[in-house]
Amino acid sequence: MRSEAGLGLLEGPLSEAAAAAWIPRTCFKNGPPDHLGIEIEQLVSSADGSPACRPGDHLPEDRYPALLDDLAAREFSGRITVEPGGQLELSSAPAPDLPTAIARTAADLAVLRSTALLHGARLTSLSTDPDRAPRRLLRTPRYEAMAAYYARTAGCAVAGPAMMCSSASIQANVEAAVTVSPSGRFPVASAADRWDLLHTIGPALSAAVANSPRLHGVSTGWRSARQWIWDRIGPGIPPRPTDRDLGDWWAEQVLDAPLMVVQRPGPDWGAPAGLTFRDWMRCGTAAIGDRPPPDLDDLAYHLTTVFPPVRPRGHLEVRYLDVPPGDWWPVPIAVLAALLGDARAADEALDVCCATVHHWARAGRLGLTDPELRTAADRLLAIAATALDHEPGTRSLARLVDDYRTRWTARGRCPADDTATAAPPFAEPDRPRASHPNGARP
Repeated sequence: MRSEAGLGLLEGPLSEAAAAAWIPRTCFKNGPPDHLGIEIEQLVSSADGSPACRPGDHLPEDRYPALLDDLAAREFSGRITVEPGGQLELSSAPAPDLPTAIARTAADLAVLRSTALLHGARLTSLSTDPDRAPRRLLRTPRYEAMAAYYARTAGCAVAGPAMMCSSASIQANVEAAVTVSPSGRFPVASAADRWDLLHTIGPALSAAVANSPRLHGVSTGWRSARQWIWDRIGPGIPPRPTDRDLGDWWAEQVLDAPLMVVQRPGPDWGAPAGLTFRDWMRCGTAAIGDRPPPDLDDLAYHLTTVFPPVRPRGHLEVRYLDVPPGDWWPVPIAVLAALLGDARAADEALDVCCATVHHWARAGRLGLTDPELRTAADRLLAIAATALDHEPGTRSLARLVDDYRTRWTARGRCPADDTATAAPPFAEPDRPRASHPNGARP
């Protein structure tokens, strides 16, 4: 076993007991209260009218090497990576507070966009590609295995390729659990409380920033086609029972999630259909004949292929947000940071969002035309703006959140309502879905 130092795990195959003990202490760690990371994915299209392509077409694949080489030579505080469909992702380094995280990300994003333009590429802040069919740029063993997994999974013939190649999001990376804030504030501290808060406010906040009504040239009939994609991929991880320990429950969910990818020396990383990680531990080579029983590295890799709305990886990845348009992208990040950093504001947010908890699909489909979601989202942003206004360093963000609320939320609108059309709803030939695929409406 290629294990981490100090884990106290024995060499050899990974037992269920060792896996169940390792997952909670790895996924839910205490950290500095105000540490924050931001990830923004951007759709990439051609910005010129050369003979090779028209404006708005996919950027030709042969332009990516020079673009990526140029980006590698630039100074970023974070890092740039490429998603399967050629989307560019900016991942900030962890920042000590919200203003620093926003400032660093904004500076990096400006460099990323200007460099892309030098190579005839335009970056777009939408969460689904509105017009183009999916095109997979990366042919790595991981993505080949993922594509094969979705191809054989009921309900994913359209949604699987769209998720990999035609979607983008903005993600907040927050500490899973915290101690006392050095600022003297009282943050939401425990992992269970932070987990529950992020899930309770999720539908209302995701409805407020929905920004992807179209996919592949037609209307989905949803304000967030990205939510449409995840709804088709499947129900995935269920809500946490309130009487279960968070770490133990999460370990159970991970071990019982289907295998999507199995690392091997060769190019074929596919997994047998329907096999869970627990099955693999129990059956070993009887389940996967060309691989020894799983070790800790296999479990750590399996964690990267489970896609719930909030994913614990030592910190918590908040994965359920569409990318707001233009320079409005800091709004949902600021809302999340404000509520996690102020236990009183968090309690108010829990109260106003209790009626919409678990309404992920409704939020994606109806946005703020749903009266309950509109009320919850409007109150949620007002609570966050008030909390941000209490600190001198975040008052400008309080104004930004309040301006966003005035422009969209208080009027019962989200950015998708500015671009939605009356086109017929998206055809759904693959409507039947698997009962427990690897994924969950983020």
